Amino acid sequence: MRTIGVVTSSRADYGIYLSILREIQNAPELRLWLFVTGMHLSPEFGMTVKTIEQDGFEIIERVEMLLSSDSPEGTAKSMGLGTIGFAQAYARSRPDLLLVLGDRFEMHAAVTAALPLKIPVAHIHGGEITEGAIDDSLRHSITKMSHLHFVAIEEYARRVRQLGEEPWRVTVCGAPALDNLRKMTFLTREEIAQRFNVRMEEGFLLVTYHPVTLEYEHTKEQVSNLLAALEASARPVLFTMTNADTHGRLINQLIRKYVETHPQAQMVDNLGSKGYLSVMSMAAAVVGNSSSGIIEAASLKTPVVNIGTRQKGRITPTNVISVGYQEAEISRGIAKAVSREFRESLNDLVNPYGDGNAAERIIERLRNVSLDDSLIKKRFCDLQLAGGIN
Repeated sequence: MRTIGVVTSSRADYGIYLSILREIQNAPELRLWLFVTGMHLSPEFGMTVKTIEQDGFEIIERVEMLLSSDSPEGTAKSMGLGTIGFAQAYARSRPDLLLVLGDRFEMHAAVTAALPLKIPVAHIHGGEITEGAIDDSLRHSITKMSHLHFVAIEEYARRVRQLGEEPWRVTVCGAPALDNLRKMTFLTREEIAQRFNVRMEEGFLLVTYHPVTLEYEHTKEQVSNLLAALEASARPVLFTMTNADTHGRLINQLIRKYVETHPQAQMVDNLGSKGYLSVMSMAAAVVGNSSSGIIEAASLKTPVVNIGTRQKGRITPTNVISVGYQEAEISRGIAKAVSREFRESLNDLVNPYGDGNAAERIIERLRNVSLDDSLIKKRFCDLQLAGGIN
């Protein structure tokens, strides 16, 4: 039996993984080990490890790494603690292959620790660009430390090859988050209201705003402009909590203060994957800078106002309206997004991020790849050897 270790650090990546985790569970020749870390283990961020336990997945290791600080120094120290913690975890529980997702600093720590132990790494969502965040550098670094690459679209595969990765290591599988949309039965408005103790008002905006880590010194100004635009829209607003990046706690504080003084605004710590996508399907528009607005929302034909540079560089479907940080720009974006004309223009929208069958492609590769020196010993593939950039 081949043991697949999967690293999950937050509710966001866990929701994306979900269809993959189920496929691994159902494969008789594969065994699933979950390495749980980061925000999952923090009461401040909802202690979402409880959701994993309730879903019936085996947690092989819990790796504490987050300091109660969102300063740049605190983030760097957390990365160091994570590397130490994962090294100790792998010494106790060594998987045959490690599966990681995305670009978080927690994922980078997990992969860094696996490198000297010669644990082969499979990476999901490489080749993407997010110019406003340190995640961009972390993602490319994870690519170079990984041995298999599962990318969402062909353009991202080209970038991975451009980084010197051999073409046989790269699989275009689509975005795994879309698998959930294909298989999921959404919650009703009544179920959402009861489960999360929120009011599901007509025409509400779903707002998720994360720190722009290469512009963290401007966080307060950016969030203040967003809140002013939301106030000017006079629409009900449902906020979700931000992540544990630099100044993430500041964002949560500003949002909580806004909610206290605006009766139409609400904040939810954790909706879970099913709850979040159900709410997204009902929203008049998604506002903020989350990757979910770029990737998942198109399948629901939900309009998105994408603010600032955090997602700059990603392929954006036509439901996404990109705006700057100024209040007036955000307000214009919201007005366009909620208009009948714009929503009707999305009727024939096809999501470029895949067909909802990513998990099957990933599991097939994990099941059959040879775990020998040919996988571990990487060769830098020059562009001309790979047939050029294209």
